[in-house]
Amino acid sequence: MRKWYAPVLLVLSIVLSAIAYPSLPDRIPVHWGFSGEVNRYGSRFEAAFILPFIAAVFWLALRALPRVDPLRENYTRFQSTYDLIVNTVVTLLVLMHLALIGSALGLPIPVTRVFAALAGVALVVLGNVLPRARPNWWFGIRTPWTLSNERVWTKTHRVGGYFFVAVGIVWIIVALLPSGTATHPILLVTLVAAALGAFVYSYFVWRQEHS
Repeated sequence: MRKWYAPVLLVLSIVLSAIAYPSLPDRIPVHWGFSGEVNRYGSRFEAAFILPFIAAVFWLALRALPRVDPLRENYTRFQSTYDLIVNTVVTLLVLMHLALIGSALGLPIPVTRVFAALAGVALVVLGNVLPRARPNWWFGIRTPWTLSNERVWTKTHRVGGYFFVAVGIVWIIVALLPSGTATHPILLVTLVAAALGAFVYSYFVWRQEHS
């Protein structure tokens, strides 16, 4: 069932988009700048189908990439976790799409805040399952040190999972802050800090393993 979840969700999102299409305005906000202001408008076709298309491409790529991974045998060691990761990414994009369509139809949806909250929830989910990942070339904290030593990979992903759960919680809180708060810098800084922290930690663990 978990392998059918994503394609079924994608088909439903396309069907809903087709139903909503005639009611959509000609110009719809599709991109927001660093300050949260709309900086690009798109056509109704773009708004109705671009995110489902991106989600479908992600799904196909995430399903195909393990087949060309030199470490593909490791996927069997965390297959259920990998399926959850794929489904989480697709769900995130589809829910973002529904928020965009709802806003375009006139519903009072603060799109940028909804996007931040949804991404925060996704980061919490991914952070929780990150320690289950096994060495591979496509998913996880891939540094020269984690890919060269499985113990370094395991330790780094355990700590990195905490980092990304923390970032996800911050993103959810930021999404609830009052209007006018400079939320975008907080989102960017926390994500970069978590990624950089995991990168640096992997190096120190590797040094520890080889001392």
